[in-house]
Amino acid sequence: MRVFVTGATGFVGSAIVQELSREGHQVIGLARSDSAAQALMAAGAQVHEGSLEDLDSLRNGAADSDGVIHTGFIHDFSKFQESCEIDRKAIEALGTVLVGSNRPLVVTSGIGLLTSSGELATEEDMPLSSRTIPRVSEEAACAVADRGVHVSIVRLPPSVHGDGDYAFVPILINMAREKGVSAYIGEGLNRWPAVHRLDVAPLYRLVLEKGAARAYYHGVAEEGILFREIAEVIGHHLEVPVVSITPEEAANHFTWFAHFASIDVAASSQQTQKLLGWKPKQHGLIVDLNSGNYFKT
Repeated sequence: MRVFVTGATGFVGSAIVQELSREGHQVIGLARSDSAAQALMAAGAQVHEGSLEDLDSLRNGAADSDGVIHTGFIHDFSKFQESCEIDRKAIEALGTVLVGSNRPLVVTSGIGLLTSSGELATEEDMPLSSRTIPRVSEEAACAVADRGVHVSIVRLPPSVHGDGDYAFVPILINMAREKGVSAYIGEGLNRWPAVHRLDVAPLYRLVLEKGAARAYYHGVAEEGILFREIAEVIGHHLEVPVVSITPEEAANHFTWFAHFASIDVAASSQQTQKLLGWKPKQHGLIVDLNSGNYFKT
C-alpha cells in the first residue's frame, strides 16, 4: 500500500514510517525542509515536499496514495488555537480527494479531550465541546466522514514517551528545572494514561490496514499514572523539592500548561486491543523516566 504520512519526521510519525516500511508498505512522507527530506530518504521513504499549511501539497499527497495517516500538528502552544485551525483545514484538504474512494484516512486526536467521570474512558466516549478545548481533529474527521471518507481516529494519551520525546513530560521537567520545585496540584491524584512511541507505531499500521470507518481507537498502554508519581520521579532526578500547590497557584506556576497538569482522564484500550490484536510491549513511563534519558542536558 502507498501510504501518505503527515508529520512523518516527528516523534510519533518517524516511528510509524519505520513500522510501515518494515511491514512492506511504500511510504510517502510530507517534508517541509531539506533536513526532513534527508531523514525520510534515510528511512527509505519517498519525499513529498509541502507543509500542513500548503493545502495543495496535502491534496496532491493524498491523491497519490492508497491511504493517509495524519500525525502532523504544529506544537506551538503559544498559538494553540491557530494550530488547531490549521489542523482542521489540513484534515479537510486530505479528505477532499478521498471522498467515495474507500481509501483510509487515519486522524490523530487526544485522550485528554475526553471528559473525566472517575471511570476509565473508553473508545465510545466522546470529547468535550470545541468551545472548551480548541483541538478539533475529531470534529473535522467526522465532517469529512459525512462526505463519504473512510475515517478512523486514533486517540493518543498525554504522554507518548520514549527517546526523543519533546512533549508534555519534558515540558514538566524544564519547568521544574526553572522553578526549582517539581509540583503537582492538590493531592496529585489526577491520572495520565501513557504509551511508548514504539507501541503507537504498530497501532497506526493496524488501524490503516484493518480500521473501521468512523471508529475510535485508543493508543493506551498504561491506563492512568498518578501525576504526583510523575512529579516525584522528576523531583528525584533533578534533586529539587516535590511540592503540592493549590488550583489557584497552578495558573501561576504552570502558566499555559495548567490545564494539562490538571487533566484527569484514565483511559482503557481494551476494545482497541481486542478489535485489532494490538498488544503494547514496551516499558512504561516511570521506567522510562528512571532510565535517566529524560534528564540528560
